[in-house]
Amino acid sequence: MPMTTSIISIQSQVVHGHVGNSAAVLPMQAQGLNVAAVPTTLLSNHPGFETMRGRVLEPELVGDLLRGVEERGLIETSRYIVSGYLGSRANGEVVAAFVKRARQLNPDITYICDPVMGDANLGVFVSDQVVECICDELVPLADLLTPNQYEVGLIAGSQLSTWRELEAAVLKIQEQRGARFVVTGCTLSDTPDGSLENIVFEDKSCTRLTSPRLPIVPVGTGDLYTGLLTANLARDLTLVEAARRAAAIVLDILGRTMAEGEHEMQLASVIETLGPACKEPSQ
Repeated sequence: MPMTTSIISIQSQVVHGHVGNSAAVLPMQAQGLNVAAVPTTLLSNHPGFETMRGRVLEPELVGDLLRGVEERGLIETSRYIVSGYLGSRANGEVVAAFVKRARQLNPDITYICDPVMGDANLGVFVSDQVVECICDELVPLADLLTPNQYEVGLIAGSQLSTWRELEAAVLKIQEQRGARFVVTGCTLSDTPDGSLENIVFEDKSCTRLTSPRLPIVPVGTGDLYTGLLTANLARDLTLVEAARRAAAIVLDILGRTMAEGEHEMQLASVIETLGPACKEPSQ
C-alpha cells in the first residue's frame, strides 16, 4: 500500500535558508500532512547572497521525478498540488503537463499556483519566458492563486496601487479563469500605516485581512505563507480562516527571527508555533 500523501509540492530547494520547498514543507509536515516534495532547483542558497552554487534542474529530471510521483500512485491519494519557483519556462511546461495528467487521474485534486515572478522591492526576478509560461499556462489551470500585489500586476498587465485597481484586476482575471485568489503582502493607498494586507477573493466576495508590518522581510516568506495556507486548507478550514491563521503563524516566526537577530527565517520554532495556532483561531 502506498503511503498516503496529502500534498505534492513542486518548488525550489536550497541547502541554506528557507525558500521554496525548504520553507513550505516543514510547516505542512508539522500539521500532520505527508508531502511529496519535488525540486525545481538544487541551490546552496537563494540569490540574495554574494555567491550561489548549484543549478536550476533540467526539465527532463523534473519531469522524471513527477513521473515517479505518478507511478507511486501519489496523485490519487493527494488533495493538493502546489507549484512555486520554476527556474525555467521548460520546467513550467512540465508542471502544466503534470497538472493536466493529475486531473485525469484525480478530478478532485486542487491546484494551488504561487506565481513566483517578482516583488515590489526587486521587480521581476525571473526571465520573460517564465513570466509568459506562468501567465499563459499555469494561471489558467489554477484553482487557487497566491500572488503578491506586484505579481497580480504582472498577470493583469498593469501596476496596481489602489484597492479599486487591485479589485478590478482580480475580478477580471476571475471572470476569465475562475480561480480563487489570496493576494499577499499588499500595501495599498488605503492600507493602514504600519500594516500590510492579505486579501481573499472567492465567490465574488473579498475579505481584507490586516497584519502588522514588521521591519524585516526575509526571503521566502511568501513560500512559507502558501505552505501554511495549503496545510490549513487540508485541515478543512475555510479559505478566509486558512489565510488568517497562515498570516498569524508567519508573523510569529518573523517575530522570533527578529528577536534572535537573524536574517533568514528561523523555522526551527515552527512546530512549537503551530501547536496553539492549530487549536485556536487567530485574533
